[in-house]
Amino acid sequence: MSTIVAISTAPGIGGIGIIRMSGEECFDILDKVFKQKNQQNIEEIKGYSIKYGHIVENNEVIDEVLVSYFKGPKSYTAENMCEINSHGGIVIMNRILDICIKNGAELAEAGEFTKRAFLNGRLDLSQAEAVIDIINSKTEREAKVSLEQLEGNLSYKITQIRKTIISIMADIEATIDYPEYDLEEVTNSRISKILDEVNDILESLERSFYNGKILREGISTAIIGKPNAGKSSLLNLILNEERAIVTDIEGTTRDTIEEFISIQGIPLKIIDTAGIRNANDEVEKIGVNKAKEIAKKSDIIIAIFDSNKKLTYEDKDILELLKNKNAIILLNKIDLDRKIEIEEIKKYNKPIVDISTRTRDGLDNLYDEISKMFKLNEIAIDGETIVSNERHKNIIINSRKNLDKARETIRNNMPIDIISTYLKEIIEELGKITGETVTEDVISEIFSKFCLGK
Repeated sequence: MSTIVAISTAPGIGGIGIIRMSGEECFDILDKVFKQKNQQNIEEIKGYSIKYGHIVENNEVIDEVLVSYFKGPKSYTAENMCEINSHGGIVIMNRILDICIKNGAELAEAGEFTKRAFLNGRLDLSQAEAVIDIINSKTEREAKVSLEQLEGNLSYKITQIRKTIISIMADIEATIDYPEYDLEEVTNSRISKILDEVNDILESLERSFYNGKILREGISTAIIGKPNAGKSSLLNLILNEERAIVTDIEGTTRDTIEEFISIQGIPLKIIDTAGIRNANDEVEKIGVNKAKEIAKKSDIIIAIFDSNKKLTYEDKDILELLKNKNAIILLNKIDLDRKIEIEEIKKYNKPIVDISTRTRDGLDNLYDEISKMFKLNEIAIDGETIVSNERHKNIIINSRKNLDKARETIRNNMPIDIISTYLKEIIEELGKITGETVTEDVISEIFSKFCLGK
């Protein structure tokens, strides 16, 4: 394979930047562009070591750098690899990247370093996918789940299941090859028990996807209410910063504002929407319609009302949006006299939280209600393998379908060799998680989602 190079740090200005290079000619190219302070041949330099010096082009010093050496197969890609630690200016990093390319390296594709780690057997496919999940993690709990997958927790379970199924198939082959020993009844009984155990494991992994999805994607949370009910003030209170404009003028918010926060290590995608009312302004009408659509699609609605005012028909329209939805009703401005008809609100059977966006009273109660609604305390990650990837979940579902067919075959006393058809499908499906039976198209699709330099 060719020698690839890319900038591994995010675009922008920083203290340092990292240019990563990997491949058979990695050290030859490095020797052309890097002048060490104390010169050593590559044979003398140990892996996992760092050398100080300068990147040069035509005897011109480009930057003062540190270079990390990683000798294959003991590197991230299992190839010869180096990381040039330069100053973090984008001009400098691009210049070093360009010099490496001029001297024989090729610009890496998105995710190509991790793809090589997979192709060279350094990682399996589920571990490779965990790399991008760690990078994209929004909370510590999400990062921990991804790290456990990177360490091979899911891969181990899937590999053990595949070994169990392969062992069953060996028993079936023995029964078919030696019919004179009348092993079929014994084999069926044993297979049935093992398949029940495998089903329990796969079912547990499938159930874990609900928790994994929450950890990975967060809880989509729409804040709705009339103009000046306190939506933007609530967003600012939750974020503890002046993220949204707050004025006494109604209809200030015309479009959505989206931010992530963390509750008990779970990400909440908070969406502040336009005030819902019968608007005359065409732009505001678009904002109101968008607010209603977002409310319908969200995992939870936080509907906020001004408790200092009586309910209007517009408030009642908002309450109607809460039917058949996870929703919490906030009664804002509890520091003022209450005039809202609380009994009317109670008819909707949603949790009601008193709050003041001015004094911060009631914010913890809101978090407690969200936690109870989604049972956040029950999302345990220590010692539990959690499936957080949609691709993995679908594979497990397909595997369980074939497992059900195999068990049904046994219950109906059908010929034992028919079971093998379904067991082969399970082995094929589960191999797609670890990458043993996955197609090149799927591999390319997975790594295309990675960033450059990883």
